[in-house]
Parts: sequence; C-alpha cells; structure tokens
Amino acid sequence: MPPLTLTPTEVSKHDRLDDLWLAIDGAVYDLTDFVREHPGGIAVILKCAGKDATGVYSEVHGPNLVKSTIPSSHHKGVLPPGAIMAKPQPHKWSQQQQQDPSQKQDSQTPPTPPTMPSKPPLTTLISAHDFESAASTSFSPKAWAFVSSAATDLFTKTRNAALYSQITLRPRVLVDVAAVSTATTMLSHPMRAPIFCPPTAMARLVHPEGEKELGRACKSAGVPQCVSVSASFPLEDILAAQREHEPATPYDVPVFFQLYVDKNRANSERLLRSAQAQGVKALFLTIDAPIPGKREADERVASDESLGSPISGARAVNDAKGGALGRIMGSYIDASVNWSDIAWLRRTVPGLPIVLKGVQTWMDAERAVEAGVEAIVLSNHGGRSLDTSPATIMVLLELQKNCPHVFDRVEVYVDGGISRGTDIFKALCLGAKAVGVGRGLLYGLNYGAEGVERYIEILRDELETTMKMCGVTNLNQVHPGFLNTLAVDHLIPGRHDNPNTPWRRDLHSKL
Repeated sequence: MPPLTLTPTEVSKHDRLDDLWLAIDGAVYDLTDFVREHPGGIAVILKCAGKDATGVYSEVHGPNLVKSTIPSSHHKGVLPPGAIMAKPQPHKWSQQQQQDPSQKQDSQTPPTPPTMPSKPPLTTLISAHDFESAASTSFSPKAWAFVSSAATDLFTKTRNAALYSQITLRPRVLVDVAAVSTATTMLSHPMRAPIFCPPTAMARLVHPEGEKELGRACKSAGVPQCVSVSASFPLEDILAAQREHEPATPYDVPVFFQLYVDKNRANSERLLRSAQAQGVKALFLTIDAPIPGKREADERVASDESLGSPISGARAVNDAKGGALGRIMGSYIDASVNWSDIAWLRRTVPGLPIVLKGVQTWMDAERAVEAGVEAIVLSNHGGRSLDTSPATIMVLLELQKNCPHVFDRVEVYVDGGISRGTDIFKALCLGAKAVGVGRGLLYGLNYGAEGVERYIEILRDELETTMKMCGVTNLNQVHPGFLNTLAVDHLIPGRHDNPNTPWRRDLHSKL
C-alpha cells in the first residue's frame, strides 16, 4: 500500500513534545516516543518539531540512518512533491557564514547566496603545512576549533611535532637506491605505505561525505582506515562506500574499528559484535581518555545541537562550561575501564585482534604485552587529552631504552605531530611499524578524497626520498643506528631514574 500523503499544514500541527512529527527528505516521522530517549536531549528534536528537519539532519547523518533507526510504524507518510515547509532556525555560526552583516537586504532583494572563504587550488599544496594553512582559513569556526584544538596550553601538541626536529639523521651513502619500496604490513595486512588513518570523530564537519570519503581515499592510497565510534556515518555505510569505490589502482586495505567503552556495557557489546560481523579486522580500544580533555578553543565556539554520531548516539549540546564537541559528546564514556576489561573484550569479540591506543609509558607497554594484546599505539590523543603528557616520539625512545623486547612481542604504532616523511622515517627507525596521521587527513578532507590521497602521497613521497638519501631500499632495513638522539637522550627516564616512583619505594625504605 502506498504511503499516506500529508500536507505541510497537517505536519505542522504536530509540534509539541507529546505529539512530535517532523519531515526528513520528504518522509514524515512520528518521534514522540523517541524524543525523550534521544542521547543528546530533547532540544535538538524539539526545535524541528512540525518542520522540515532535512537540513539539520543531513549536516551530520547519512540518508539511511533514520530509516534504520525509527520503526516503520512511526513512518507516518510522505509530503507531496514540491511541498514547502518551515525549517528550524539555522545555528548562529551557520548564519554568520551565510550572510555578511554589512550587506543590508530588503524584502525586494533576493537573499545573498552562502559564501565560504576561498582556499588555494589543491595542485598548489605541496606539503602537510600547506593543507593546515588552507584549512585554517576555509573550515567553519566550529570545524577548525574541533580539529585543530588541543588540551589547555597546547604544550604536548607542540612538543609532539617539535621534538622530531631534535632527532637528526645519519645517512649512509654509496648504496644502490634505484629501487625503493615503502610497503609494509599492519597486523599482517599489506599496505602501500606505513601510514594509517586513525579514528577521527565527526568528519562530516569537514566534508559532507565525512568518513565515507576518507575510506575511499584510503582504498585509493593503499592505507588502512580506523573508523571512530564517534563517526558521522554508520559503520555499514562507511564500509559500503569503500567497497563500492573503484579507483584506477585499488588496494585491498583493512578497516579497523575504534571503541570508547560505554557506561552501558551492553551498548558496547552490541557495537562490537556488529562491527566484527561486518568484517572489521581489529579493535582499537582508546585508553588515554577516560574522560575528555579540556580543549579551550573548542569550548569557546558554541556547538550546533544537530551534531551527533549515529554509532555512539552521542549529541552535541552547550552547557555551563562551553560548547566543546569532544567533551560534551564524550559524556557516555566509562571511566572505570581497566586492565581486567581486556578479558571482557576477548569474550565479546573472540578472534578479533585488540590494539590499545594511548600507551604513554614503558610500564604500560610491558603491561600490554602481559595482557596479550596484538598491538599498541603510542598516543596522547594528539595532545587533546592531558597537556604536558610526553611527546610520542619520546615514548618510543623510552621503550627502546627500558623494554626493547616489547617490539618483538607486539606491533607498535605511533601518532601525534607527524607532518613530514622524515618524521615517519625516524619513528620507524625507533621501532614503530606504522604511523597514524589524524588531523592531517582531516585537513586533506577539506578537498575531498582527492585531497586526502594527495596528502598521503606527499608523505609517502617524502618518506621514499628520505629512504634513498639514507641508503635504505626496504623498511625492514631501518634501525636506531640511522638516528642521532643525543640531544634528547638525557630526557628519557630509565627504570630506576626517579626515586619518587612507587616501584622504588620499597627499595628506599630499606636505606
């Protein structure tokens, strides 16, 4: 039976909390029963009550989400073709983008079309820094604050990048480097370069296709993608986009899934089992953010309450502290997660490799080996969680100094501050198997999949150049001897360097 055709006037009558209809893409839904269960609260749906919510919905969601989430019994009908309905008030920063306040308009003047700051042509960008510069002038205020921000005074974010320059290279010469390969593997999956796309939340802030576009780019570039639990699209849509993408030279790259454990463990179990059934190749458990960090640039820009994740169900709302997307949308995270939960994850997704993302000391690296995980990511969340936590390249050095056996037991990845091929080479020499580049790929996403591919290719080309200059033809040849770390070695703590650490108290009590 064809769906009932409803007039805009009929839909507009249902604009109350206890009788709430709205339209999305011409379909009318009754959300009366759903609105009170909405993870982000009532406000975002209530402001769309009796109106056309397509614009608000489409900013962050794919077209299939509402169809798969709302029961068919709550699908009330459709609008007639060409129907015009009232729309909710645009968000403040959206209005600022759309109209120049210096331009006055009267009722006889058609509205000024939206204008976005211009950005340089993609072909003119030749370094990672060029992409960041372009993003700084063309992202929306909220997108720039969310992507670029870091915790409090930004010391860790700054040191993540700066300390790579303190480690210098020791090139070997008169080596035949006519043929060089940047290929490697990640959890036994081949990849064209030792680069992966780490979990990045809410990519639709940057591009309408968000994580789907990232997936297409990763397939073209031959690098893995790790999908965030806070992604803008359902996992199935992201996987489908990558499967359906047919680049000239396709690569069979894996897709991983990242998890913040939900306070309601049943929600996490459901997500994990679904992800495993859909074919993800590993679980990345984020462990460096039991609570969201304080990102002041993000707090200062008020959130649009329409923003949210269809995977975690989290929603952005403003509160007394500000409007930080990362903090507000991370309110569901379970701060009680501990080492014993590794066994729970094993039971939930048996056979799926587990990667701990957020290791920051040699002690926890050893603990991860003891827990039996397959890999670890040395990460401080890009400096977004705890300011003055150690730069990740320093953690690599700490592992080399105190527990080099870890590199033989688990794969070690690193992220944070990587913007040059020389940075990648240095990380690999110190034992990293691959590097994650999060912010950078979001800056590339400013230009769609083509921009992400170009960003990856720039880094891969710089890495290849570095390998040739250092006399390396294959990544299995790299080792710490290619580096001079004397400028920072004195900053690396040893096993017994600090008399105030708990594991030394028993020794000092006997003195």
